[in-house]
Amino acid sequence: MLKILIPTMMMFPTIWLTPTKWLWTTTATHSLLIALASLTWLNLTSEAGWTSSNMYLATDPLSTPLLVLTCWLLPLMILASQNHINPEPIARQRLYITLLTSLQTFLIMAFGATEIIMFYIMFEATLIPTLVIITRWGNQTERLNAGTYFLFYTLAGSLPLLVALLLLQQSTGTLSLLIIQYTAPVLTGSWGHKIWWAGCLIAFLVKMPLYGVHLWLPKAHVEAPVAGSMVLAAVLLKLGGYGMMRMMVMLDPLSKNLIYPFIVLALWGIIMAGSICLRQTDLKSLIAYSSVSHMGLVAGGILVQTPWGFTGAIILMVAHGLVSSMLFCLANTAYERTHSRTMILARGLQVIFPLTAIWWFTANLANLALPPLPNLMGELMIITTLFSWSPWTIALTGVGTLITAAYSLYMFLMSQRGPTPHHIMKLLPFHTREHLLMALHLIPVILLVAKPELMWGWCY
Repeated sequence: MLKILIPTMMMFPTIWLTPTKWLWTTTATHSLLIALASLTWLNLTSEAGWTSSNMYLATDPLSTPLLVLTCWLLPLMILASQNHINPEPIARQRLYITLLTSLQTFLIMAFGATEIIMFYIMFEATLIPTLVIITRWGNQTERLNAGTYFLFYTLAGSLPLLVALLLLQQSTGTLSLLIIQYTAPVLTGSWGHKIWWAGCLIAFLVKMPLYGVHLWLPKAHVEAPVAGSMVLAAVLLKLGGYGMMRMMVMLDPLSKNLIYPFIVLALWGIIMAGSICLRQTDLKSLIAYSSVSHMGLVAGGILVQTPWGFTGAIILMVAHGLVSSMLFCLANTAYERTHSRTMILARGLQVIFPLTAIWWFTANLANLALPPLPNLMGELMIITTLFSWSPWTIALTGVGTLITAAYSLYMFLMSQRGPTPHHIMKLLPFHTREHLLMALHLIPVILLVAKPELMWGWCY
């Protein structure tokens, strides 16, 4: 764990001491080396499941894919941000990259924590850099409003979690993930225990977000700069799913009855968020709502609490992280050239950028779960586990899958096909940097087809 954490910490002096002209090159190279070193985590297996360097930081097959995803994303965020942060004063550029690096540090400590209270502190700490990135580097005047929504939704959800964790510490005497499953409290059907149960999960359901408490997400995504959108979609939403998986272990037997309203909201959210996507005019807003739809499926898979559901959830989280991050990068490249996110004003781009149209097409196919990509693997496992839990869920998940295909094709056709408006004929060509960025998103998705055990090894 420290072999990744210490180089990440050493990025802070690197960022502030590097000469101006080498800033982006050095930080991108340094973070890419960290990302490549993090791949060694995938090779660590132990009979006990946990591989720990000390008492407080450890990896297991549930956290490893998410840790690697976190490390893989930092160089991509630095590559994606270079164009629109470059004109700013050098001190602000350094601050921007520092915030991205601090976000990676907090996330590594959150996913690697063995103490639930440390996980909670790091879970909350990720708020601060994200909030600064949204409110300082956002594009529109609405960014302060988006930051307020983001802050208050997350805080309102996570305060009950803090109280629930303190009560858990009082009753069991420990908050260590390594032993909590063996000393889990005996839950009765009393109101106090039901409220405690809800307190443990609501913070994570808001973070995912569950349909109904999702209003902060489209605002935050639309107003954030590209790196903010990427890290929100790819990693911060996954904190919610990861936290739920960790907490569900000790919430039985109350979960059997109390999960119904949440599963209903999650499944209804798949359809509603997908339907909202079909009438979006704003490109980033469409991608943000598609995240709500996918996370509804993940929430359903986790709440049912079967090995298949958990496996499907983690596969879908990793695959969705890479694919939605790629879609936000593509939306940003279009925005940097046309200065508009309205799809009808910037359409027919396939004629001008034929290679980029291939990136768009591939990303959309991955988003709608084309075989044999891991997105389909995750969705199929979750749909199967939900079907065996209750056959009626097939109606909701089936319609949700159809709508996903519809809005993905709608997004591609609106942005790439059709007549090209005259006002966007003279656009800058795409840079090698941008093609490299798309390739670094897509290659891991394709490689995971060949070795999916890296993600699902936890259950088998």
